Amino acid sequence: MISALPGDAHAGAPLYAQVKQAVLDALSHGEWKQGEAIPPEKQLAERFGVSIGTLRKAIDELSSENILVRQQGRGTYVAVHNRNHHFFKFFRVVGQDGVKTYPVTTLLKFRRLRATGALRDALQLGTGDQVFEFSNRLVLNGDVVMVDTITVPEPRFKGLTEQMLRERPSTLYNFYQDAFNINVIATDERLRACGADETHADWLGVAPGAPLLEVRRLAYSYNREPVEWRVSRVNTEKYEYLGQAPGTPPAS
Repeated sequence: MISALPGDAHAGAPLYAQVKQAVLDALSHGEWKQGEAIPPEKQLAERFGVSIGTLRKAIDELSSENILVRQQGRGTYVAVHNRNHHFFKFFRVVGQDGVKTYPVTTLLKFRRLRATGALRDALQLGTGDQVFEFSNRLVLNGDVVMVDTITVPEPRFKGLTEQMLRERPSTLYNFYQDAFNINVIATDERLRACGADETHADWLGVAPGAPLLEVRRLAYSYNREPVEWRVSRVNTEKYEYLGQAPGTPPAS
């Protein structure tokens, strides 16, 4: 149990921010699961040696970030992000009319392999750690639009199988949450143009060398812990990438 405020790395931060970090540490260590109530404010304030006001300010920030949710008369709970939350927050490929549509997903390949140096760095893995890599083809309105190649760390996804991916009942991030207690709360993305290699040309039904949009995404759980590396290649002939709305704060 995390019972003390963070050490030197956060010593200069305001006290409420140190409490917020301590709660994130507890979440990261699995002390409270999605949908579970966290302890009452008085108990947490005593645990961290702070006032109720300081504790509430930390909880308020975590609630505004959709990490915790207050339920009137019941307490504060670890947020459970439903299918719509994950879809509308993280899926940004839309038709030229701007309308979002749930994709039909087909698993193309699945394998377990040793992490390379670049993947070890991105996912903060040790030498010799294994990863699961799988590719999905996504169809929107009957059009083959994109292919995602996704890599997740085996230590966090123990027991993941091809059958589980094929039979998952909801979005991928909801599957992570339900099957592995991993809640994706933020992503970093980088976009660039690329040409279709032979494999992606076949998967997407385009000519080799056809222009595609490449989106590289690193997804995080609590405490900015990286839990997924994803490379998406998108045929933008009839579809667009919907960027962040003006004035919208970045995910954190």
